[in-house]
Amino acid sequence: MQAKHKYKMVNSKIRILGIDPGLETTGVSILDVSNGKYQSMYLDCIITKRGKPLSERLKEIYLKIDNLIKEYYPDCMVIEEIFFNINAKTALEVGQARGVSILAGSANNIKIYEYTPLEVKQAITGYGRATKNQIKLMLKIILGIKEDFLSKKDDAWDALAISVCHANNIKFKEKIECYNNDSGK
Repeated sequence: MQAKHKYKMVNSKIRILGIDPGLETTGVSILDVSNGKYQSMYLDCIITKRGKPLSERLKEIYLKIDNLIKEYYPDCMVIEEIFFNINAKTALEVGQARGVSILAGSANNIKIYEYTPLEVKQAITGYGRATKNQIKLMLKIILGIKEDFLSKKDDAWDALAISVCHANNIKFKEKIECYNNDSGK
């Protein structure tokens, strides 16, 4: 005879800070998820100027993310992992922007999750090689929003996609955690 387990989300409402890291442009989103419904609370990009010293650009990214955390109080942060099919210089710059973004979350005691671009595309469209336009279309459908609500920058869309990806995955992760806790594991 199988034991029956009662599953429920630990929090019926969760606020997710999504980050698509980049040195020149970092996409940022705040997504509220409540009872299976998604509501985008914030969507924008942090844009740093090329002529500034690297240290100032990284500080700017850190401070803006830190301020967003203090303003919106997200429950967690999700960030895209580095895609290695880019040149080494770009990978280093993205890695540095990722690092200060993760530091901002960690300094504010926020749990941080990471997803690959493939995982995000799979979660949003069901296809790991989806185009930017396919992702945008699905986000509009999932969130019930119009084109003019969202940023024209792909980085903002990517941050929102990462947030929705996590919103879809957190339910599964919480069920597993609940099961493991009920089983004494």
